[in-house]
Amino acid sequence: EDGMNGWAAIYEAVEVADYDGPGTLVQYQRPSSGCLAYMVYDDDEAAVIDPLRAFTDRYLEDADELGVDLTYAIDTHMHADHLSGVRALVEEGVEGVIPQKSADRGATYTDIVTLAEDGDEFQVGDVTIEALYTPGHTTDMTSYLIGDSLLATGDGLFTESVARPDLEEGDDGAPDAARMLYESLQERVLPLPDDTLIGGAHFSDAAEPADDGTYTAPIGQLEDEMEALSMDEEEFVELILSDMPPRPANYETIIPTNLGQNVVDDDDEAFSLELGPNNCAASQEALTGD
Repeated sequence: EDGMNGWAAIYEAVEVADYDGPGTLVQYQRPSSGCLAYMVYDDDEAAVIDPLRAFTDRYLEDADELGVDLTYAIDTHMHADHLSGVRALVEEGVEGVIPQKSADRGATYTDIVTLAEDGDEFQVGDVTIEALYTPGHTTDMTSYLIGDSLLATGDGLFTESVARPDLEEGDDGAPDAARMLYESLQERVLPLPDDTLIGGAHFSDAAEPADDGTYTAPIGQLEDEMEALSMDEEEFVELILSDMPPRPANYETIIPTNLGQNVVDDDDEAFSLELGPNNCAASQEALTGD
């Protein structure tokens, strides 16, 4: 009844039934923009990955209802389509985690967060969250392997597409970023066991949910369905550069805000920056061959 603002305020939590690691894993879904986040909890601890600033209170309330302490708030990279909730959660006593390479991009708040490097591990009860550096979409893009069962890939790989490579260095830097993305997929992501679930930070209208209602899929299934994952490097680069959608709305404001270089204090202004599609993926139709 509140129009676009009401639609953007919908945020659903769906348990990832096929997750077979320790603890419980939940996928948060924002249908208005296709944004996804994850909460894993075990014993009396929890972590949230790719939290949205607009739903800071929601994560804390959910943790309280579950009887767990929200220990970590983790970002996979500096997002271009929504304002990160990591710093807002740090203000509530949660340990913030951003990639080490985000400091190289100019993140201004490295003194109040933990910087994650490739191979670093974060413990939540019996759940181990391991950082895997997977650049391509951005130079700081870092995936997180949760309980050896689901890889939270941020904007690197989605269930229906792969990342677009032009949001950090623009058109001039996109070819090199695309090659970096290819190497990350081929050398870091696809060698994981075929039954490892992939869970990105977004889903599009073209995405089909799994039987449990989450936007997750096993790596082996994605290799079978996504033609781009079996291409050689030059074919891959040519394909993803050939048909990229418009860039996310307000990305030139959102990225520096997430880096801490720009300040958006007004909650209404912050909320309005995120309205509309995310467009962080390359063309789904080109990549699947549909």
